[in-house]
Amino acid sequence: MQLSSDIWVYALIRRVELGGSFATVVRKGDARGGAVLVKTINRRTGEARLWAEATGREGAPVWMRPVISEDEADLDAYIARAARIDPDIWVVEIEDTDGRRFLTETVEGG
Repeated sequence: MQLSSDIWVYALIRRVELGGSFATVVRKGDARGGAVLVKTINRRTGEARLWAEATGREGAPVWMRPVISEDEADLDAYIARAARIDPDIWVVEIEDTDGRRFLTETVEGG
């Protein structure tokens, strides 16, 4: 059984908080089935990355980087375009000094 988007997002935020970092919902989407983008920021190094859920080779969900850039402005531009296309999208921003993403699911292209 797949979790609704809102429950998944708030579970992610809780994982981040338990890990001693900070996360916030930047954009709230559809509670039941909105897609989720996760932006991670390492303020110490200035590195930013964006993660989106996709379907892997064997049909299982994976997280991948839809934008390879680590420039926060590039990621924000992608998020703005994605929100115009899909108004139900969620955006979660994680700030962690160790660069952790806190995604427990499979990640490709880390």
